[in-house]
Amino acid sequence: MKTSNNESSEDYLETILVLSQKLPAVRSIDVANEMDFKKSSVSVAMKNLRAKEMITVTDAGYILLTEKGRSVAEMIYERHVFLSNWLESLGVDEETASEDACRMEHDISPESFAAIKAFVEKAK
Repeated sequence: MKTSNNESSEDYLETILVLSQKLPAVRSIDVANEMDFKKSSVSVAMKNLRAKEMITVTDAGYILLTEKGRSVAEMIYERHVFLSNWLESLGVDEETASEDACRMEHDISPESFAAIKAFVEKAK
């Protein structure tokens, strides 16, 4: 079962989450720089995320995840970190593991992810 968000939205939410852990406040320009996207593309994405009630934007331009947005972002980030680490433990180089995890994190079902996670943790 795929999540109801599209991959692009999930990537934006994950990026906002990661940046919010590094920066005192996250702005569209920070997201654009991190993702290497044009600010205009990020502005459209932020408008869509606001419409889906995944983020709010303050008058000063600071982007905040809503509870709904944070939930999706944390799920995607957990998958990314776990899958990257797992692939690296299998001998995949860090860059390839991260790129592959980025693709896998969006398409794997919650059931399959939970099974892989339980298997890996049991094997430790």
